[in-house]
Amino acid sequence: MTTAFYTHADCQRHEMGEWHPETPLRLQAIEDQLITSRIDQFIERREAPLAEIADIERIHTDDAVALIRDNAAALAESSAAHYPLDGDTSINRHSWKAALRAAGAAVAATDAVIAGELENAFCSVRPPGHHATPTTPMGFCLFNNVAIAARHALDMHGLERVAIVDFDVHHGNGTEEAFKHDPRVLMVSFFQHPFYPFSGTDPAEPHILNEPLPAYSAGDVVRKLVTEKWLPALHAHQPQMIFISAGFDAHREDDMGQMALVEADYAWMTRQIMDVARQYARGRIVSCLEGGYNLSALGRSVVAHLKVLADLD
Repeated sequence: MTTAFYTHADCQRHEMGEWHPETPLRLQAIEDQLITSRIDQFIERREAPLAEIADIERIHTDDAVALIRDNAAALAESSAAHYPLDGDTSINRHSWKAALRAAGAAVAATDAVIAGELENAFCSVRPPGHHATPTTPMGFCLFNNVAIAARHALDMHGLERVAIVDFDVHHGNGTEEAFKHDPRVLMVSFFQHPFYPFSGTDPAEPHILNEPLPAYSAGDVVRKLVTEKWLPALHAHQPQMIFISAGFDAHREDDMGQMALVEADYAWMTRQIMDVARQYARGRIVSCLEGGYNLSALGRSVVAHLKVLADLD
C-alpha cells in the first residue's frame, strides 16, 4: 500500500508577517528534508484540492467561515496586507484559498484512504488547525483540518468510531470543543502545561483523554504516557480510522515550547499508532501538520514520521 503526501503551493501564499513563526518557510523546510533524506521517491505526491464549504461547515459555523472568506476578499480589494483575527493570528488576501487547500487535503486524503487507494497520508499544509474552534479562529489556526476530516469520515463515509491523536506541544482545544459531545471520536493528547491555550486540564468526557505534562518533559515521559494511557484507550475504542494532529513543536530544538522530544520519539509514537490502525482500522491513517517552528527540527521530524508511515524505517 502507498503513503501519499498532500500539499499545494497556495498553502505557502498565506502569511502573517515576516516576524511570524508560522511562516511559509515551514513547508519549504519539509520539502528540503524530503529531498535530502531521499524518501520523496517512495511517497506518492498528490495536490491538495479546495475543500467544499459543506465540508468546513460540518465543524464551523457560517460566521466562522464568512470571517475568513469575506475579510480575505476585502484585502484583495485594498492596500492593506493583513487583517488581524487575534493577537497572534491574522490573514492576508491568499489565506482563504490556503485554508481551503489545507482542509481540502485532509478531506481528499480521507476519501482516498477509505477507498483503499492509499494506506495512509500526510498533509503538509498550512494554516494549521487544532486551535480553531467551531466559532473562532485562534492560535495561528483558521479551520480545524483534522476535525473536518474526522467528521467527514463519520458523516459521509458512515464510520462509527474514529480516533484523533494530537502530539503538538499545545493543547488542541478546538478539536476538543468540536467533539466533546461526540463519543464516536476518541481524542488522546499530551501537551505542555501550563502553556497556551491554557486549557485541557478541566475534567473531560470519557472519550477525551488530555494528558498535561510539565515543561522539559522528554521522550521517556511521553513513551510511558503513550504506553500506559493512550494505547489502552485506543484499544478500548477500536477506531476504524485514526487522524493525527502532527505538531512537532515539542522537539527539544523548538523554542515555541519547552519540551524535549527528538525525531526518534516521533517515529516511535507513529509506530504505536500504526500498530493500532492495522489492528482495528485496516491501517487507515491521515496525518495533518500542526505546529513545528524550528525549521531544521521540523523537517527532520516530519521525515522521521513519514519514514514510519511509509514502512521505510
